[in-house]
Amino acid sequence: MSRKTIVAGALAVLGVVVSTLPANAHHAFSAEFDAAQPIKVKGIVTKFELVNPHSWLYIDVTGPDGKVTQWGFEFGAPFGLKEKGITKKTLAVGTEITINGYKAKNDQNFGYAVESTLADGRTIKTGGAQDAPAAQPATN
Repeated sequence: MSRKTIVAGALAVLGVVVSTLPANAHHAFSAEFDAAQPIKVKGIVTKFELVNPHSWLYIDVTGPDGKVTQWGFEFGAPFGLKEKGITKKTLAVGTEITINGYKAKNDQNFGYAVESTLADGRTIKTGGAQDAPAAQPATN
């Protein structure tokens, strides 16, 4: 076999292998969240999913009328959170947390968590989007 045939064959195999790998799609902050709607929400953790590319935290929030509403917040990637000391143990079910972030554009009970304050008083940057604005004081 000639060298050209071997190189062409190797490139063809490489092309097939690369094309079968899952695409790692990613979205910008502005695709889902509204920088004009800062929110501050305090609640109790009901579920924490450490998944790539973004982790999700779900909390029950009790309103002034006593009604409980579930909210979901996008966090950064698991590895980045772990580097900051955030683990499933840190945010176990039943843990109180306050989240500063931005509401979803779809007007549902979802948001992007820029920073989170734990029950022990530590405030940690929990967002991971490079284009997300810094946490702003919410008007609610």
